[in-house]
Amino acid sequence: MTGPESEGLQLRRAVCPGSFDPITNGHLDIIARASRLYDVVHVVVMINQAKKGLFTVDERIDLIRSVTAEYGNVKVEAYHGLLVDYCKERDIPAIVKGLRAVSDFDYELQMAQMNNGLSGVETLFVPTSPTYSFLSSSLVKEVAAWGGDVSHLVPPLVLEALAKRLAKG
Repeated sequence: MTGPESEGLQLRRAVCPGSFDPITNGHLDIIARASRLYDVVHVVVMINQAKKGLFTVDERIDLIRSVTAEYGNVKVEAYHGLLVDYCKERDIPAIVKGLRAVSDFDYELQMAQMNNGLSGVETLFVPTSPTYSFLSSSLVKEVAAWGGDVSHLVPPLVLEALAKRLAKG
């Protein structure tokens, strides 16, 4: 093995959490940017049993793995529980979150302060590209369900999976 690990150096690691139902180009923008800043980026599909997703957790993981494969330093898995526990279990010191608007900041700041208070994990906020400042998975699903064109909002593989799922009803 070569690189930082083989030399006994600590890898710079961060986590990008979300439901990713489905992953959008906005999510990918944040993940791509995090992958340039960190040696390893853990993309974690957070499981919320109370929410019924359009895609199963395994389907989301497969889609995310496929559309992030080009980065080479992204690991994808699911987690049920507190994000700070995930971070503690894997010795990950940082959470990377995208911010679309000021309204995101209010909620995310509270979460960041809670996470830091619980575990010392830091949260880094990355402003979303203006191209994706309005984008959410919920909006993509709603527009697609009504037959709207979301091809510019999701990767082609996700668009195909979305079309198949919505065609099934």
